[in-house]
Amino acid sequence: MTYKRNKYMALTAIIVVCVIFLCSCVNNYSSVDPISKTEYMLGTICTITVYDDKKDTVIDKAFNRIKEIENKMSVNKSGTELDAVADSAGKNFVKVSEDTFYVLEKGKYYSEKSSGAFDITIGPLVKLWGIGTEHAKVPSQQEINEKKALVNYKELILDEKSHKVMLARPGMSLDLGGIAKGYSADEAARILKEEGVKHAIINLGGNVIVINNNVNGNPWKIGIQNPFEDTGEEMGTIEVTNKTIVTSGIYERYLEKNGKKYHHILNPFTGYPMNNNLASVTLVTNVSIDADAMTKNIFYLGVDKGMKYVKTIKGLDAIFVTKNKEVYITEGLKSNFHVDNSSFTLMDGK
Repeated sequence: MTYKRNKYMALTAIIVVCVIFLCSCVNNYSSVDPISKTEYMLGTICTITVYDDKKDTVIDKAFNRIKEIENKMSVNKSGTELDAVADSAGKNFVKVSEDTFYVLEKGKYYSEKSSGAFDITIGPLVKLWGIGTEHAKVPSQQEINEKKALVNYKELILDEKSHKVMLARPGMSLDLGGIAKGYSADEAARILKEEGVKHAIINLGGNVIVINNNVNGNPWKIGIQNPFEDTGEEMGTIEVTNKTIVTSGIYERYLEKNGKKYHHILNPFTGYPMNNNLASVTLVTNVSIDADAMTKNIFYLGVDKGMKYVKTIKGLDAIFVTKNKEVYITEGLKSNFHVDNSSFTLMDGK
């Protein structure tokens, strides 16, 4: 049995930030060299690049904010506020920070909107499978049934007045891996803007935010990961200004046993990885935390239902890539998305 991790694979199994205007544009239109920093946070490779005349401390402030969020709600660290909530499950309320409470509120909202297809109480199942860790395994049906019974967003109790939280039954736990990166990206963008940054790319392992246009006044060109490659190869590009681009795909983390791959996007209803014809879903919108949470539900819905769902939400667009390399896009991306890889076929709508 093998498992795949993304710790040392920058831009592998994530959106590839293709700075297609590259250094030539920076040199032609600006005398300022970009500053960039990469760190491993939130269980993935995180890179922030600023194209303004700013000091490195600007990026440091953004990373410090991400670290602050990670220390409160990452499943990759021990002693977090989520651990405290799990330890008190079925017993007591736990007071959490404003950050954690906000993300839990958002998480429960999107859990409700998806009728549980996205469920932030999926912690027991995520830990059981351990995909992306050294402890990854294919659990028995009995193990899955036991942990699946502990997943129910309706049993997350939130006291808004006191910022206290409780899970209703012992053994329950939270997993914010499907939403915390989005919040972190939004907060990093807020910090940069407050520091006067006008041109930047934030890439938190599949959650990308671009600030304004690039330095020559044109939209950023962002590469969309080829979901069948581990090398950061793109399958297409999208041109965007002041947007977030968030991708979920079956290539990000997986384990392989007896020739079968099990990806990390779990179905709360079955306890197994989601199984449909999709290889990846990319959402394009204004707020990263919203896109982060919605990708899992839209992935679960598949192309037909997912496309219909996206059309009901103002300001939201999507790119669906199927396992047979068909690409479907929503109307808002007709003029700014391009398939660059000849093995993929852009289909005529849904």
